[in-house]
Amino acid sequence: MKIADNLLYTESHEWVKVDGDEAYIGISDFAQHELGDIVFVEVDTVGETMGKGETFGTIEAVKTVSDMYLPVSGEILEFNTLIESNPETINKDPYGEGWIVKVKMTNKAELDSLMKADVYKSHVNA
Repeated sequence: MKIADNLLYTESHEWVKVDGDEAYIGISDFAQHELGDIVFVEVDTVGETMGKGETFGTIEAVKTVSDMYLPVSGEILEFNTLIESNPETINKDPYGEGWIVKVKMTNKAELDSLMKADVYKSHVNA
């Protein structure tokens, strides 16, 4: 299992990559491994401004459907169209081409409540 050092993580296994006032959000390698083969990703919240912890979409694997939670408050700017047609990209490259949404953050201070890689590693190995 890979944990990227340059990302922040949530207890529900989403990751955040900060780029100025924007953030890319996806699910961790641990999460995609636990879900198994991902077959569909639904995000119908593009254009909406949502609060931290709100459900921004669902991810469907062969075995289950899971909600995805916004790690930081903000406006959903973009849904990764690559995973719309190729959801398995999340299994192959969860921290790269498998990103799910791009968000314009409204409260960067919320980043302080997220886990750094070493803390997240302890969380998943607990």
